[in-house]
Amino acid sequence: MSTATTATPVAKKGALTRTLVTYLKPYTGWLVAVVLLQLLASAASLFLPTLNARIIDEGVATGNIGVIWTLGAAMLGVTLLQIAGQAGAIWFGARTAMGFGRDVRAAVFERVLSFSAREVNQFGAPSLITRTTNDVQQVQQLVMMTAFMIVGAPIMMVGGLFMALREDLGLSWLVAVAVIGMGGIILVILLQALPLFRQMQTRIDMLNRVLREQIAGLRVIRAFVREPVEASRFDVANAELTTTSLRVGRRMLTFFPVVQLVMGLSGVGVMWFGGLRVDAGEMQIGQLTAFLQYLTMILMSVMMSTMLLMIAPRAQVCAVRIQEVLQTRSSVVPPTDGVRDGLSHGEVVFEDVEFSYPGADAPVLTGISFAVRPGQTTGIIGSTGSGKSTLVSLIPRLFDATGGRVLVDGVDVRELDPEVLWTSIGLVPQRPYLFTGTIASNLRYGNPEATDEELWQALEVAQARDFVERMDGHLEAPIAQGGTNVSGGQRQRLSIARALVRRPDVYLFDDSFSALDVATDARLRAALAAETADAAVVIVGQRIATIRDADQIIVLDDGRIEGIGTHEQLLTTCPTYVEIVESQFKAEEVSA
Repeated sequence: MSTATTATPVAKKGALTRTLVTYLKPYTGWLVAVVLLQLLASAASLFLPTLNARIIDEGVATGNIGVIWTLGAAMLGVTLLQIAGQAGAIWFGARTAMGFGRDVRAAVFERVLSFSAREVNQFGAPSLITRTTNDVQQVQQLVMMTAFMIVGAPIMMVGGLFMALREDLGLSWLVAVAVIGMGGIILVILLQALPLFRQMQTRIDMLNRVLREQIAGLRVIRAFVREPVEASRFDVANAELTTTSLRVGRRMLTFFPVVQLVMGLSGVGVMWFGGLRVDAGEMQIGQLTAFLQYLTMILMSVMMSTMLLMIAPRAQVCAVRIQEVLQTRSSVVPPTDGVRDGLSHGEVVFEDVEFSYPGADAPVLTGISFAVRPGQTTGIIGSTGSGKSTLVSLIPRLFDATGGRVLVDGVDVRELDPEVLWTSIGLVPQRPYLFTGTIASNLRYGNPEATDEELWQALEVAQARDFVERMDGHLEAPIAQGGTNVSGGQRQRLSIARALVRRPDVYLFDDSFSALDVATDARLRAALAAETADAAVVIVGQRIATIRDADQIIVLDDGRIEGIGTHEQLLTTCPTYVEIVESQFKAEEVSA
């Protein structure tokens, strides 16, 4: 059975449009309301200068107080209408933008959860975090700015142009000069800034990656006294982001001064040439005032429209990165109609299994065939890089075999419903991870319905009861993120207890005893033997003592099985196993 390819090329030009169309569709009604309310607010804004002109020409110039009061009341009503329209547009726009951001984040998060280890490694955890947070925020900001300002900008621009020309055609050339001048200058500024917006997202990724590595590896950094080196790495990443941000800031620094300069010069031009027309009797003072207000509205609309050119390119870059995640399909594809029945024993069979990483020169595993029976313990041992953890990862489908089959109770794992498969397996990974919460909440990841008595029983088998009883709160003792407030050995024992709480048909211990001392290791395995008597157990180990009592031991070397048998059998039939034993024990103990 073939597996799906993971990476799908993303059409960069259509990524932003695709994202907006897909995730704004549920908010079509609200977007229509935004447009209608912006139209109402813009119409009210455009009507105000005309009323103001009539007050000046028909009321102030003639001394008609009644006209001033009447038109003043009309202006107040129109202003209230404008405020209502703008407030409504902002309300619907904010709800739309927030809902859009929520939906995109949820979609990205759901897709990331479906990824196998291959896709997670392909993107990298820091990049996936940035794409889920900062990238979505940038596109969300575009939606919000569009709803708040940019929807009304074209309405205001066209309406302002019409009303300005309606007041006086003789000054129309000033409008053309002002709009072309402002648009051209702003366009030059933005064209210089656009490449820098793209660089900023990459710089954020780099800073996120460095910081994440340093936090995760804090103990190693201190152990090897590498604080100055890591501080230097952070300084470099931080300086690159700072430099890029400053370069963007310098480009954008001239934005508002240029806008103000153009608007100021335009106002001077209107007053100069308009004053000449008023002096010549070709227009009235109220018309001149209205024309100046309309020109200001037009220029503000141009400025708001050009802000789209500032926001959209960065949102486009972010949308491409979001679509790369959304269009990537997991290499571990769940079956459309997965088998849900028939799992009852927990027998695991490998049939001529092969596995290769994408682009690798040689397969990691080749010709792997063996069976793990219920009530049987299988130990797997081999040198570093021999493929032990990869082999175990094929059983719960963290990866899919690229050749051969992995069967659980006679059914190919690729044909099983994922929930059924995962429910039947208890995995203790090589790097145990605990979640923020309490000891009880972490143990109940295995079984949410587990009683306190079942938790204590699992802790006793995992040799963890003693230290849990010494902790304040016992089962309710707090656990920090990643389990950093307990030792490595305690994390391993709690992870083993979490798997025991689940009571699965198959137990997978991927080098899960490495942080335990020999005595604790022995006690734990003795307790496990009774607890897992009816289950299939697979133990990956580095120490001979951990797997020597297994019913069968599989020796891996360079992705191939070098020997299968008991400890005693392998001592006489497998030279590779003998080498491992001799490297860990004295020669006189080999045959003991």
